[in-house]
Amino acid sequence: MQNSKNSKSRKNLYILVECAVMIALAAVLSNFKIWNAPLGGSVTLFSMVPIIIIGLRYGPFWGFSTAFIYSLTQFMFDVSKLSGWGVAGAKNMILCTLFDYIIAFTILGASGLFKPVIEKTRQRSKKIIVTVIATLSVCILRYTSHLISGAVLWYSITKAWSSDGDYIRTVGAWVYSAVYNLQYMLPETGITLIAAPAVVTVLSVIRKQRENGA
Repeated sequence: MQNSKNSKSRKNLYILVECAVMIALAAVLSNFKIWNAPLGGSVTLFSMVPIIIIGLRYGPFWGFSTAFIYSLTQFMFDVSKLSGWGVAGAKNMILCTLFDYIIAFTILGASGLFKPVIEKTRQRSKKIIVTVIATLSVCILRYTSHLISGAVLWYSITKAWSSDGDYIRTVGAWVYSAVYNLQYMLPETGITLIAAPAVVTVLSVIRKQRENGA
């Protein structure tokens, strides 16, 4: 019984260390920005991949926990910029914090919901398909969170700065938000999807090492 508890504790410690490493890696990669949108949002170098891997490896609990901590790091990176972007007042700050950071990045942990499917699938081609579906799903969910923030918060801020005849004055809040957030989320999703085969390979190698070790 004691050995079982010690084994579980060691396993949890190992997972915690791995999650910490992946959060740090994701944070570093998020600073390699290929393109920056003018009012937040950017195309990065595979920054979502480490968080998605944790979910696929360990399931929703560890996936969401890791993604939540990662969301806080992203908020800390940008908090000093928010006032310069026009975010003022408690209500706006709460909306921005929730939908552009906490919810948007924590939802990446939903990749953990695909863990049982990944584990049951033996063929690498099928694993790649499942990984692509998982990655695309969490990217769409993240985009939806930013979409809500853009329509509810950023549309009015940007419109107040605009002049007559500007593009934003010719469209509604949801169209504006959809177009703005697609500017960076579309290429960001594409870059993340490119990494899917690599993710499957890493997971397969780790699994074989575990089986051989056992």
